[in-house]
Amino acid sequence: MAPMTDLGEEMYALVERMYPLCRSITGDGVRATLDIVGEYVPLQVHEVPTGTRVLDWTVPQEWNIRDAYVADTAGNRVVDFAASSLHVLGYSVPVSATMPLAELRAHLHTLPDHPSWVPYRTSYYQPEWGFCLAQETLDALPDGEYEVRIDSTLADGHLTYAEHVVPGQVTDEVIVSCHVCHPSLANDNLAGIAVATFLARALAEETPYYTYRFIYAPGTIGAITWLARNAERVDRVKHGLVLACAGDPGRLTYKRSRRGDAEIDRVMRHVLTASERPHHITEFTPYGYDERQYCSPGFDLSVGSLSRTPYAGYPEYHTSADNLDLVSPEAMADTLAVCREAFAVLDRNRRYVNLSPYGEPQLGRRGLYDSLGGRSDAKQAQMAMLWVLSLADGEHSLLDVAERAGLPFDTVAAAAGALRGAELIEA
Repeated sequence: MAPMTDLGEEMYALVERMYPLCRSITGDGVRATLDIVGEYVPLQVHEVPTGTRVLDWTVPQEWNIRDAYVADTAGNRVVDFAASSLHVLGYSVPVSATMPLAELRAHLHTLPDHPSWVPYRTSYYQPEWGFCLAQETLDALPDGEYEVRIDSTLADGHLTYAEHVVPGQVTDEVIVSCHVCHPSLANDNLAGIAVATFLARALAEETPYYTYRFIYAPGTIGAITWLARNAERVDRVKHGLVLACAGDPGRLTYKRSRRGDAEIDRVMRHVLTASERPHHITEFTPYGYDERQYCSPGFDLSVGSLSRTPYAGYPEYHTSADNLDLVSPEAMADTLAVCREAFAVLDRNRRYVNLSPYGEPQLGRRGLYDSLGGRSDAKQAQMAMLWVLSLADGEHSLLDVAERAGLPFDTVAAAAGALRGAELIEA
């Protein structure tokens, strides 16, 4: 992989490419986004027909939009979808009418507290139409007649999602999920898509222990659809991570799985703490992103969520201010680095059995002490060997050892590798 600085710039360039596209929970914007991602990693794209029953939900009609505007009597577009996909209420039904501003106001959405920002609003499951605009734009509109046009279709079609699989040494899986339904919002969640994509590329250059499955799906309905279509095989999913809001300047935030003490929860806590990065760990709540679908009690998968500033935790959230200026190559590179560090721990976190459990085996005659000669951390490495031998009872994992001994996981894993090479422990 390229240096992290270069990777950050590449991820930012990917976000720039995806930013103008109008995405929703269905439609050609999702397909166009997946086409771009598919240039970076091969994708298996799935099309699920409208009307398909998925758990307690039904795949909705597909929404596509070509143009939309509000124009004054001189033909000037005072609100223009071509300028930003946020200007139209998501899933708006088609409209072609002329009406006075007083009537139009009921269909206009603004943010009075941030008068220069445009809000992001949707109406997925209720037939509605509307426009989103800056409060200062609305305030400047004179009374009078306005032409209102939304050239959209809401018809039977498909819900689109995609998967990318990095094969591992075992078929047990780690899922990495990101939502692809938001329009021009850079942090929520184009940054998450970019980090997931470059994480997949990094893992493909290795030979991971677990099989890693990356899921690119619209929020809520997409994850529910994936679960419905994979219910027979979710027992393979041992760990998971939802990536969202991965590019803003805030500190990293990890939200635990519903279980609260799942292995992924412990790994993320260990990595974030050991790295001394500013971070925050929060408890699970049944609100947020798609971790709540994967963690629903019928599935109860060990899936946590990693973000920087969490959803609704920054003022730009779901507004036009969540733009390319809010995200940075450095923040995305840092999020990617944490994911790689966490999965490196997850992949090596084994339970071992001491093959010489009666008394301490003689490490010197096996050359294990000699191998530490000259190392600045020789004493720490020696202690790691002793701790691994002590806790290699088939019950304790290497993460258990690292946490109990207060040692870096990498040091413990290296000690386990040396002991395994000397045939003193086995997995």
